Amino acid sequence: MKMKTSILFIALIATTIIGNAQKRTIAGVAFPAKLSVNEKTVIYNGGGLREKYTIDLYAGALYLRRPSMDASKVIDQDVEMAIRIVLVSAKVTRDKFVESVKEGFEKSDRGKATEANIADFMKFYADPFKEGDLITIKYEPGKGVLFSKNGELRGTIKGLPFKQALFGIWLGNNPADSSLKDDMLGKV
Repeated sequence: MKMKTSILFIALIATTIIGNAQKRTIAGVAFPAKLSVNEKTVIYNGGGLREKYTIDLYAGALYLRRPSMDASKVIDQDVEMAIRIVLVSAKVTRDKFVESVKEGFEKSDRGKATEANIADFMKFYADPFKEGDLITIKYEPGKGVLFSKNGELRGTIKGLPFKQALFGIWLGNNPADSSLKDDMLGKV
């Protein structure tokens, strides 16, 4: 009987470990352990909650080819990576999102986003936002940054400098939320 209990206990622990390795949950949002970008696997590096004035706005996660806590390295790398954002508040409207992104590009101290790049980016998210929306930003070397909303590819903006400016919004020296930056880099 004791051996059966031990086997059941070990099986329960293994199931828990495997289950935790398959997804991460932030504010009730489950993020997968890995994604595919350009037919390559990127793994969950870290994730957290974007808050403003004590209101939870969205859960965000960073996916990389190899784990890293070095923001500069992540921003500068010309390798597959992704950011996933899930809106957890109805207070995140399309207009507020656009305003935040424009402000983020102004503060981003990396890469370069032209006015045309930013205008194109905004067109990808012209429709209303609602709680539960999933925004996926994937970077593919040689192709650019691919933008999706709720699984629908919205468009691509070419160039490493744009990717660097965009990822600088979350990971640069003046991030949108320093706590989220640390969480995405796995510094918890």
